[in-house]
Amino acid sequence: MTGLASSVRTLLSLGFTNVIRVGLYRIGIKVRIHPVQYLKGKSSRGPYYGSVLNIPPIKALARKDWIGGLGKFFGRTVSISPNDCPDWFCSLNGFPIKKDKRPWWKISDFDISFGDIKRIWEPSRFDWVIPMAQRAALGNTGELLRLNNWIKNWSKYNPPYFGVNWKCGQEASIRVMHLVTAAWIIGEFKAPKPGLVELIRLHLFRIEPTLHYAIGQANNHGTSEAAALFVGGSFIGGERGDRWMKMGRALLEDRAKTLFEDDGTFSQYSTVYHRLVLDTYSFAEACRRKFQLSPFSQKLMKRLFAATNWMEQTICPKTGQPPNLGANDGAHILAFTRADTRDFRPSLQLASILFRGMRINGPDTSIQPLIWFEIPITRKLAPSPKSITFDDGGLHVLRSGKAIAYLRYPRFRFRPSQADALNLDLWFDGSNLLRDAGTYSYNSTEKDLTYFSGTEAHNTIQFDGRDQMRRLGRFLFSDWLKAENVSHVHEQDETVTAAAAYRDYLGAYHHRWVSLARDELIARDTISGFSKQAILRWRLLPGNYSISDNSVIGETIRLNIISSMPIVSISLVNGLESVYYLEKTLVPVLEIVFEEPGLVETQIKF
Repeated sequence: MTGLASSVRTLLSLGFTNVIRVGLYRIGIKVRIHPVQYLKGKSSRGPYYGSVLNIPPIKALARKDWIGGLGKFFGRTVSISPNDCPDWFCSLNGFPIKKDKRPWWKISDFDISFGDIKRIWEPSRFDWVIPMAQRAALGNTGELLRLNNWIKNWSKYNPPYFGVNWKCGQEASIRVMHLVTAAWIIGEFKAPKPGLVELIRLHLFRIEPTLHYAIGQANNHGTSEAAALFVGGSFIGGERGDRWMKMGRALLEDRAKTLFEDDGTFSQYSTVYHRLVLDTYSFAEACRRKFQLSPFSQKLMKRLFAATNWMEQTICPKTGQPPNLGANDGAHILAFTRADTRDFRPSLQLASILFRGMRINGPDTSIQPLIWFEIPITRKLAPSPKSITFDDGGLHVLRSGKAIAYLRYPRFRFRPSQADALNLDLWFDGSNLLRDAGTYSYNSTEKDLTYFSGTEAHNTIQFDGRDQMRRLGRFLFSDWLKAENVSHVHEQDETVTAAAAYRDYLGAYHHRWVSLARDELIARDTISGFSKQAILRWRLLPGNYSISDNSVIGETIRLNIISSMPIVSISLVNGLESVYYLEKTLVPVLEIVFEEPGLVETQIKF
């Protein structure tokens, strides 16, 4: 298939309506006829919060960050000024950018002067309002003054619709959700201050005109903006608020129907983005109950039931961590707990009670969102997850004892963000023995962008040095793969098996069969159709390893390689991984090189 034909086919796969939505938005902005370009508003001066009216339950705990010179960006603790507000235009590496006073639509998403724009956006997501409001509710009234001062300072330096922090409707939506959450925590949910109402109103005016663009992305932008309109509109009330509330409700229904598969898979094929969208719907449902609004449809609730099951299956029960599958920008909203951002159990606990009527067997930290949202905790316990195939989204989950294996395979109804077909993740007793590389950054060097989203960064086979799909842009692949010879999970005694295959755009074929037992994993890879070389990679848990013949021996794992064709080389090299956004570290990678088709078996003892 020629490059042009491949591009056309990819655009059609994205959905004609979605392409038109995005195209019209970009044209409208370029020729300056889009209504969002004519918004006007004055900064809200506050105060935004008046006094603490809630008395939190005894078990309520406050987060310990955003105080005493410690902040939290992308889930990692960072140093901040102990007394002053953050510099809203200073990236996390300490490099300040020019305080751009232009309308937001004149500023590029990928301006080289500040690198990854998410470095600037992160503090303006207002994650800090939650721990400040928690501490205020628990008796530290000085935090309420501090909270008001920070928001006032942000409003002063970010006047409505000017500057980089107004660029994205989703970023505005996340601010809305956090602002409303703080009002709930301190007890001003149903009687908010005029300053807060006006601030939220300014944000909803920004969100509404670009909804079609958000919908056209077919990702979490649409769900976040829908939730902000629904919750924000309900919160501010009045004729306009009621209109936004109804608009948001309709869009929440539509996005759930469109973006979730029947088996609960979300359109972005990402564990982190799955949490983000589920947190968004959990917040919308919690607020719906608080306002005593009419229920969402049974169809929506059914989708969210399935989405909650999907999340539970991708979480390690011991640590709450998921495999680092798909895009990972560290997104985490509504963080009520002191747990690490990679612990998904608080989000799962909230979603499980809201959408399944069952709780999970998690630590005390996992119930903090329920305590602060005043949601009763049911005694009914969800059954323990078992091996399962999510065929709509292309994921086998194999469980045996303390071992969990995840095998990805291509079922792309939505655009893939990583070339990770047949990637295999392995966890044992809370340790990630075979691991995915993650994402690192959306605007780094071309080398980093290519590496982290490419085939080289995954536990799979790379043919002839290329990715499994051709690249059309920063976030877009063409020649989407299609799964072949899929065998769903099958359990016999304590051994679980599953398999899948694909053939790429140049005819290279890869079939992977996996067997998992309590202390052993076997992966059999059948490969053919390549021209010169195939490389099998296993990305290992950091530690010390040695090679002896065709075996690799580590402190917690041993791999034996058996093949029907000659092994050209077997070596340990340094690879990269990014567990937290904008943070990359070295990991050992086992590379086995072949120049002939055949069968290779990897036997892994742990």
